[in-house]
Amino acid sequence: MRIVRYRLDGQVGRGAVVGDLVHELHDGNDDPGRVVGTLSGVTLLAPCEPRVIVCAGSNYAGQIAEKGRPWPTQPSLFLKAPNAIVGPGAEILRPTEVQRLEYEGELAVVIGRTARNVRADRAADVVLGYTCANDVTAHDWRADGQWARAKSADTFCPLGPWIETDVSDPSALRITTRLGGEVVQRGSVSDMVFGIGELLAFVTRWITLEPGDVLLTGSPAGVGPMAPGDVVEVEISGIGALRNTVADRQ
Repeated sequence: MRIVRYRLDGQVGRGAVVGDLVHELHDGNDDPGRVVGTLSGVTLLAPCEPRVIVCAGSNYAGQIAEKGRPWPTQPSLFLKAPNAIVGPGAEILRPTEVQRLEYEGELAVVIGRTARNVRADRAADVVLGYTCANDVTAHDWRADGQWARAKSADTFCPLGPWIETDVSDPSALRITTRLGGEVVQRGSVSDMVFGIGELLAFVTRWITLEPGDVLLTGSPAGVGPMAPGDVVEVEISGIGALRNTVADRQ
């Protein structure tokens, strides 16, 4: 099932995409209800509203080699604030003082059940599904010494276009990021240093995740700059494509 959040006639709803149609979807009921419109007739929003967004840094072998970083012995975690969430089609706003704004195409894991002390081999039990993410980063602000500002400014976490619940083998997924139609990142989830189960086991030892919370799993090699006017697209095989345009923050 493809689960969306959408806006139609000023109202926000939760739905399931079947073909090109959006059906109502009510909490506690997985059966699609009446048709509310077509995909092109509604405005898609970020498909979930996380309280917590936990991110894994330097989690792809290709990126570690590209940057010449040491091989990690445990996941490197950081947080993004919920105010950073935007949906497909929304603008990514570059603060005027930021010279280098970077894209990072990533697989996002959306939690479906309360997750605490999850075993790596039972991680699938707490996962609702998967979506595309862009872990936008203000490179200039990494010099702060911690990444709260660099990672959590408004619009710095596009998610979408929907949550795909039918993914049998996440490690087989492939991530492609395009900037202005040109491929700038291409990688496989199988290149992760720490897989989804390992990440969830590590995170939930200390951080309880609730339904709708999000785990960002790292970005392949090829992270680079984007500028106002650029269209950036993160596409993940079997899930879909997340497109956003970069603009200056007024």
